[in-house]
Amino acid sequence: KKYADHIRNRGISQFLSIYNKTKDRENDNLLWGDEIEYMVIAYDDENKNAKLSLRTSDILHKLQKEVEETFRKGELVEVSWQPEFAAYMIEGMPGIPYGSNLKSLLRVEQNMKLRRATAFKCLSKNESIITLTNFPRLGCPGQFLEPHHEPFGPKLKSSFVPDEVINPHIRYQSLNNGFSSRLGSNVVINIPIFQDKKNQNLFPDRESALPGHIYMDSIAFGAGCCSLQVTIQACNIREARKLYDQLAVLGPIM
Repeated sequence: KKYADHIRNRGISQFLSIYNKTKDRENDNLLWGDEIEYMVIAYDDENKNAKLSLRTSDILHKLQKEVEETFRKGELVEVSWQPEFAAYMIEGMPGIPYGSNLKSLLRVEQNMKLRRATAFKCLSKNESIITLTNFPRLGCPGQFLEPHHEPFGPKLKSSFVPDEVINPHIRYQSLNNGFSSRLGSNVVINIPIFQDKKNQNLFPDRESALPGHIYMDSIAFGAGCCSLQVTIQACNIREARKLYDQLAVLGPIM
């Protein structure tokens, strides 16, 4: 906190410096890539249950080690990996960006299949990766995590999800701490649900819960969702602005 304003001011100065140096640059190649966030699921066939696996730190370590070894050998790195907010998530992307020709488009599905196959080599026999936006039982009463942890830890202070869902990486621990510190209170999320004769107040014992709403009390319910993202390098800043304005509208629809 002591240095926060200094860092902000230096960040703005750095941005303006880079902007002024590059704003007139023209004819950059169209380069792009996708990032897919996966959930790791642990299946319990005997009890017919599926849970979120909190083992992604170990999985990610193996995947990144494989990338480093490939790079050291001087071979082409086709797949890259990085952590995400939740300890049950991993993010995979192509090792080199796609371009603007048809051959690049044909690489996309091939690379997505390669990512999935590469990840499976580092999973346990009872584990799989899925690409749903959200895990349907996240925060439900009972066991939805493997291994199980009780909710209402000192960091998230959530009635539904434990602190262990936050990735141990310092980036995500700091993100949560900073968010909680600035907010000064617990997260309150109320999502209205479709009303019919059978509906009832789902969270009568929660003071912050509104009747006829789905109530959530943690940033894990947002940051713990998985998405498909696309990063695009335009040919100049005018094209980048046009793309941004159009995708800001189309993105949520798609």
